[in-house]
Parts: sequence; structure tokens; C-alpha cells
Amino acid sequence: MQLNTEEKERYARQIMLPDFGEAGQAKLKAARVLVVGAGGLGSPAAFYLAAAGIGTVALADFDQVELSNLQRQLLHTTADLGRRKIDSGRESLQALNPAVQVPVYAERITQESLQHLLQSEHFDMVVDAVDDPLTKFAINDACVRMQVPFVHGGILRYQGQLMTYVPGSPCLRCLFPEAPKTNGGKNGVLGSVPGVIGSLQATEVIKFLLGIGELLTGRLVTYDSLAMSFRTIMVPQRVHCVCQDIDRSGRE
Repeated sequence: MQLNTEEKERYARQIMLPDFGEAGQAKLKAARVLVVGAGGLGSPAAFYLAAAGIGTVALADFDQVELSNLQRQLLHTTADLGRRKIDSGRESLQALNPAVQVPVYAERITQESLQHLLQSEHFDMVVDAVDDPLTKFAINDACVRMQVPFVHGGILRYQGQLMTYVPGSPCLRCLFPEAPKTNGGKNGVLGSVPGVIGSLQATEVIKFLLGIGELLTGRLVTYDSLAMSFRTIMVPQRVHCVCQDIDRSGRE
């Protein structure tokens, strides 16, 4: 996929990077990424993906913009109160980069609905940007079964975490066999914390699409904003986990 003159200028600072170049930028232009959740994590993740020139940045969210969202959900403004997050999110992304396609899905994601979406739309990667534990595990299970890479992100109060799954690597259930009961968004969060984690999620997506660097596969990174520290926890593949029961062809 060729770059035009405007794209070469817009992405000049990326194109000059080692192991990136115009060929790397063309890969991003051809890529399709689904961001599930247009809130605290989804805002920075989607913004940086659109800014980087990902050709399609899809948003899935069923919620509306509330005043309490604006402390951290930078896709939306005060003028967007009461609107669907996917609508204000799409406007924000296309205002930043009109060349990016932003299909939207106004639905609560379940394992079944996401499997259907991944099968019909053929996304290269999924960003887990939701705060509901059950939905996080629905994303995990759907992506594992459909053999689609995803990057997990989570936030709680002053802390955050992320890890990346690709077919063959440990998944979220290797770390947590059952979904935790804690809901990060309902227990308070420092507004800048999802900014850090969401930005790192976007970085993982770009690295995966370009095949550069080391992904957070088999590693959970935690972030403590009060201590201003990062910690890496190795995640071994759990025996009899769903990610071991499914082979490379996606059959159980």
C-alpha cells in the first residue's frame, strides 16, 4: 500500500525510525485494529493508533458520555455529554486524522458477539480497554478461540497493568483462571493512570503490526503511579488453560 505526499509528511518522524521506514508505515495504513471500550483506556489507545496512521481503528462501546467520564476519557468533551461514546469518539479520531477509518459498534461485547465480529471483519488485533472483568475475560476467550492477538489493559485507583496475547502465548486465564470481582472504573482511578496504560497498549499494537521489539507475551507489567515504578511479572502457560486447548487452526 503506497503512501501519498501528505502521509509521508504527517508520519515523517515515524518513517525515519530504524526498522520502520515507509514500508512500516504502509503496514500500519493497511492494518485493522478493534478497540473495545471508548473510555479511559480506549481514549489514549485509540488516539495514538489513529495518530500513528493505523488505517482502521474501530470502536466498540454501548455507553453514553457522562460528566464523571471527562476526568480521564479524553476522546470526549463537555459538549458530548449524553452522546454515544462511539459517536464522539469517531469524531475526535477523524478530526485528528481524517484518513483513518473508524467503524463503530454500539453493543455490549460478549464472547459470542466478539467471535462473530472477528470472523466477519478480520481485525489484526484487539485492544481490551474495558473496566468490566467479565467483558475482559470475554475478550480473552473470544480472541484465543479465534486466534486473534490482543493487548490487555487494566486500571485500579493509582495502579495499572497490561500484557499481550498472541497465538501460542499465555493468555489472561493463565494468570487469573476466573474473572476477578473488582471493577476498576467503579472503585476510583487517577485520571492519568489510564493515559499511561492506554499509551502502552497502543505501543504494543504498533510493535506487533511491524514485527519489531519484544512484545509483552508471557509477561504482565504493572504500574504504580504513587511509587512511579514498573514491575514485570512472568506469566507461565497454565496447564489445561483455554489457550492450550486450542491449536493453531483454532479448533478445540
